Amino acid sequence: MKYTISQFLDDFPNNDICLDYIFRHKYGDFSCPKCERKQFYRVKNRLAYVCYCGYHVHPLKGTIFERSRTPLKQWFYAIYLFSVSRNGVAATELQRHLGVTYKTAWRMGHQIRKLMKQGDEVLYGVVEIDEVFIGGRRRSSNRWRDKTPIYGMIQRGGPAKAFVVSNVNKMMSWILLKENVTFGSRLMTDDSSVYQGMHRHYDHNYTVHSKYEFVRGETHTNSIEGFWGQLKRSLHGTHHSVSKKWLQSYVDEFIFKYNNRSDVFGSLIVNIVSHDRHPTDHVGGNHPVK
Repeated sequence: MKYTISQFLDDFPNNDICLDYIFRHKYGDFSCPKCERKQFYRVKNRLAYVCYCGYHVHPLKGTIFERSRTPLKQWFYAIYLFSVSRNGVAATELQRHLGVTYKTAWRMGHQIRKLMKQGDEVLYGVVEIDEVFIGGRRRSSNRWRDKTPIYGMIQRGGPAKAFVVSNVNKMMSWILLKENVTFGSRLMTDDSSVYQGMHRHYDHNYTVHSKYEFVRGETHTNSIEGFWGQLKRSLHGTHHSVSKKWLQSYVDEFIFKYNNRSDVFGSLIVNIVSHDRHPTDHVGGNHPVK
């Protein structure tokens, strides 16, 4: 069942609830490093918690909310919009929903996309491979001129990965496959020369697009091509244009949504909290209790 706006408003009705959520999920069963107590209390009028001994904890430190003046409830609502939007959320849409400036909305969007960076998982089994070209000038006689290539792969019944690259050739293809697809997997591609020689390490299957062959039994790239279609609809319809500098972050967003489509919001909220750092990296020292 999809996470609805009514459920969201019930779960996160105000800034205090949002802060409590971050504190609980960031520190869990955390003991005060000074007195070893496990009870912390909210500091009045501050985004911090304090132990009985006066030791302060700042749960927003190290998160995308650090040093932001935007209320936490608005941040959480922006994250919710990203989770339910099929074609992405433009900065102008965030601006309208939140009542913030365009500059603030733009920054919030890019901070939220930081929560969607691709992981280092390796694909296996049946993996569809394809590339797409984004941008460029339509009036150019060369259809690939000024376009930015993206190299993508989808494990059937599993996750997807995609990378903005400088060019598409056999060497680039080999490097990305070696790092992201287990040797011996079944590759499904078209007949592009980019994939020549992959049979040495993979079970390579391909359709001959140059002869209008797009499906032959289980051999096809329909899944990855469907993903490209969704990505293009977002970039052209919602964002209209995206610079090469930021393109990977938009690709990461749609890969994240594809890989976590059963619960996008829940996965995003979990990613707010950095599990890489020890809790003491985000705490303060002794301060007078207010």
